[in-house]
Amino acid sequence: MKMKYVGFGVLPLQKKQMNKKAIIVTGIGVVVGLVAGYLYYQQIGCVSGTCSITSKPLNSTLYGGLMGGLLFNLFVTSPKKKEKNEKE
Repeated sequence: MKMKYVGFGVLPLQKKQMNKKAIIVTGIGVVVGLVAGYLYYQQIGCVSGTCSITSKPLNSTLYGGLMGGLLFNLFVTSPKKKEKNEKE
């Protein structure tokens, strides 16, 4: 395994590829998060304007999309783990 110097230490270079299902699930999560982020801004928001995320619709929508993508990506199983579980 090749090693690469990155900042404070040495990390192994690993090629992790997302399969088609993982991309679709993550994309759905991003879309759901975008909608949820905008709805949060619209319904709750920040009246005073001092909140960095919820004071503007763009910030709230993008943050929601990021969180939605990360959340839905948790439910995607990697192919290597799936193969190990099937062998056992």
